[in-house]
Amino acid sequence: MDPEVSVLLHCADWRGLVKSQVHVELSERFNRQTDPVLEQHIDELWKERIINEPWLFNGAKFRLHSFTLTPPASLLPQATPPTAPQTLCKGEPGVCNMFGTKLQPQLQPGPERDTCRRNKALLTLRLGLTCYKDFLGTNWSQEAGELRRRGETEFGDPLALLAQPLGVGGVLRTRDGQVVLIRRSQRVAEAGGLLDIPGGHPEPKECFVRLCNGKYHHLSLLFIAQAVCEGVCVREDKISVELLQKREEAVVTELFSSVCTEIRDEVNVPMGSLGEPVLMGVALNHTSSGRPSAEFYIRCSLSSAEIRELYWQGGAEAHESTDIVFLSQMDLLQLDKSSPLWSELCPSAKGAVVLYQLVLPDHESDSTKPTQNPSSSTS
Repeated sequence: MDPEVSVLLHCADWRGLVKSQVHVELSERFNRQTDPVLEQHIDELWKERIINEPWLFNGAKFRLHSFTLTPPASLLPQATPPTAPQTLCKGEPGVCNMFGTKLQPQLQPGPERDTCRRNKALLTLRLGLTCYKDFLGTNWSQEAGELRRRGETEFGDPLALLAQPLGVGGVLRTRDGQVVLIRRSQRVAEAGGLLDIPGGHPEPKECFVRLCNGKYHHLSLLFIAQAVCEGVCVREDKISVELLQKREEAVVTELFSSVCTEIRDEVNVPMGSLGEPVLMGVALNHTSSGRPSAEFYIRCSLSSAEIRELYWQGGAEAHESTDIVFLSQMDLLQLDKSSPLWSELCPSAKGAVVLYQLVLPDHESDSTKPTQNPSSSTS
C-alpha cells in the first residue's frame, strides 16, 4: 500500500454500514494526554500560524481513540475486548482497534454478508474531544515523531499525545456512474493542487446547534439564552465531553450528515439529491502522523453533467477547489500506485479509493439511493 495511507478499519463484510449500525462512546479517557511543556509548544505554534494566516480559527473536533466492531452473536462469537494498547494494525484492518488488537476473524464473501447486515452488526467509535489548534501543534508539528515516541514510552500508546481529529470524506457516485473528484486550491492548508474527494470534519458544535434549532427555533431570544444555560445550545469554547455524553445519537447523526454537508458546500450539490451515506471504513493519513478519516460512499440522483454545471455556479466553499474531475467506477476500481493519476491524489483521496476497492459498496440494496426528487430539492 502507498506509505502515505493505511486502512485502520474496513466494513467489507457488510459492504459498508449505515447510520443505525454505528454507535459512539464518549469519554474524557479518550482525550489527548498532555503536559505543560507540550501545551506551551502548541500555543507558540498557534500564535505563529495565525500571524501568517489571520483567517484561521480554532474549533472543537472529535478525537478518535479506538473502536470495536461487533458482528451479531448468531454469526460469530464475541471477542474479549483488549486490556492493553498495542501497535497500530498491519494486515487485518477490519478486525482491529485503534492499537491493532485483533477482535475476531473476517467473514468470507458470500450470503453471510447480507445476513449479517440484516442482523445489525454494530461499530462503536470511542471518541474524545480535541481541536484544530491541537492538531496543528501535534499531528502537523515537526515534533510529531518525537510525540509518538514519548506516547509509546510514557503511556504505551504512540498516539496518546496526538490530537487525532476525526475527518470525513465522501466517494460521490453520479447517476451515470461517475465518481466526483475536486482539485484542491493552492490556498488551502494541505495538499494544494492535488485531487481529493469532498470532505472535512464532523463538528461537535453542530450537535448542539441542531438540537437548539429543533427545540427553540420558535422562541424568543430570552428563551434561547435559557437554552444556552441548560446546555442545549453551547458556545464553541464551552463544548465538553460531559455535555456530549448526553447526546450520543446527535453525534452519530453529525458524523453521517457532515459528509453530505461537505458535498453540498464544496460541490454545490443539493442535499435532496444525495442518498444515505454508507460508512466504508476509516483510513489513516500518514503525512499528518496517522490522522484518521471516516470514508463514506454516497449515491447522487444527478448526472455528471448536472453536477459539473452546479459546481461551476459555486457553492459555499467554492474557494477551496479550482476544478472538478469525473472518474468512472471501473477506472476507480483499477486505480493503484502504478496509475499515472495516483500521484495526483492527496492522501485522503487515496485512503478513500483503497476502502472503496475493499468494500465494494456498489453491490448494495436500493436503501442507499436518494429518495427525493432532485428537481424539487434545494441546497
